[in-house]
Amino acid sequence: MTPTLRHRGADALIQSLHAAGVTRIFTLSGNHVMPVFDAAFGSGIALVHTRHEASAVHMADAWARITGEVGIALVTGGPGHANAVAALYTAQMAEAPVVLLSGHAPNDQLGQGAFQEMRQAEMAAPVCKAAWTCASPDEVATDIAKAIRLARSGRPGPVHLSLPSDVLEAAAAPSTPQREDFAPTPMPLAPAVAARLRQCLAQASKPMILVGPSCMTRPGRALASALEDATGIPVVGMESPRGIADASLGAFAQLLADVDCLVLVGKRLDFTLKFGAAFPAATQVHQVDADAEEMERSRRALGDRLKTVAQADAWSALRALAETTQADGPMAMTTTAPSPWLRDVRSALSYRPAAWNSACSALPGRLHPVQMLLPLQAVLDSHPESVLVCDGGEIGQWAMACLRAPHRVNNGVAGAIGAGLPYALAARCAQPEAPIVAVMGDGTVGFHIAEFDTALRYGLSFLAVVGNDARWNAEYQIQLRDYGPERLIGCELRPTRYDTVAQAFGAHGECVSDAASLMPAVQRALDSRMPACLNVVIEGVPAPLIRR
Repeated sequence: MTPTLRHRGADALIQSLHAAGVTRIFTLSGNHVMPVFDAAFGSGIALVHTRHEASAVHMADAWARITGEVGIALVTGGPGHANAVAALYTAQMAEAPVVLLSGHAPNDQLGQGAFQEMRQAEMAAPVCKAAWTCASPDEVATDIAKAIRLARSGRPGPVHLSLPSDVLEAAAAPSTPQREDFAPTPMPLAPAVAARLRQCLAQASKPMILVGPSCMTRPGRALASALEDATGIPVVGMESPRGIADASLGAFAQLLADVDCLVLVGKRLDFTLKFGAAFPAATQVHQVDADAEEMERSRRALGDRLKTVAQADAWSALRALAETTQADGPMAMTTTAPSPWLRDVRSALSYRPAAWNSACSALPGRLHPVQMLLPLQAVLDSHPESVLVCDGGEIGQWAMACLRAPHRVNNGVAGAIGAGLPYALAARCAQPEAPIVAVMGDGTVGFHIAEFDTALRYGLSFLAVVGNDARWNAEYQIQLRDYGPERLIGCELRPTRYDTVAQAFGAHGECVSDAASLMPAVQRALDSRMPACLNVVIEGVPAPLIRR
């Protein structure tokens, strides 16, 4: 059949995405979005076709965090949209700029019982910065530009746009947004506020700056590090549901008792900081945030302890603080050599118990999580763009404590699990040559294990290391601690051979049950240049709680 030459809403959509610099769409086909698939044919935009709609969103999330670009997910309407919405919460809490495009029942059939008719925008709204339904073909281009701009502005996060099938199929007036139409709306920190914060920090004896998830990407961490070097003041990032007990932060929690001046830059005062109880009542707190409601919530929690509030996006605020320091001279704390306080903070963040170097399982045929993880650092150190994916409860915390990489993608403040395999696929799309190591538990790998099929279809190699203790260990540890060993229920799993499941999809798979076999198996997996799964039998120990 000869393709139509008319300019449809679907064609306007693809042209707008192309104008925004989008090169990949993570998607799953369905009736409502077939016009978009047709318009994408030969457009230069690649479709990565997943096995579950939530995976498409998770992949867009990881792509955004690794590349810094907006991540685009495209799913069909109704149940397909419903499947995708759950994944938006993780992207929202990770502050990842994602746009979910969902097919939708035709506008001219709404209220009549249309096929898969659903109030999609209302469903997505609680986990998005904005959600709406496109009204006409002529509005597709401007709606796409608006969605991308909103996702990237202020506190980054997901945006949803529903696309009725009659909007996609009908003729649209030719209109392609310009590059500036997609640009985030500036939200700079006022120079006077930056100077006042600089002075407050300089006058404190043990000041600290805390940043949130949007600053935990590779360039965000570089920006935070540059500010720390320029000011001599510790800049610490937080992105874990474990909050101040996040194992990747070492003995950080103990230091908060000494902080006398705290500046929150894009960091919510939420459960991760115990709503303000994580630091002393005498601590002076200042907050810079893109969202006015976040500052109002902090005011309710802290009262007069909150000394300064200012509206700005986190990256602009960090740059303004660094520029103010350079313009006005160094702060009271020296920038030529770390102060004792900065050395203490850096030492606490890097601290890991010496006993980990000799950790081993007390059970035969099993590895301690540290035995499984520490040797993997050599793989991550082998390339300047390597990616570490951490997924899961207890095993995720062990991975975050034991391993580091230029790029790290984890389940974030949301605490949701199961995204590890989609994250790994997106990481390979973003970094074609670097090692991709995804650490997950036997519970988490089961959520989207069919994405091994996606990986094989697109030739996306990665190494999935599955710590298998045959249970939902985070919940098991809660029950054990709170209710006792006689009241353990509902946390058991079978000791499934996930390596053979991966093999059934056509991937490389091996089972490891002793420490000496681990690295030879890792090397064979890497040499295969295929998606690979190492099923590592581990002892189910609790996540580390690091104290000095």
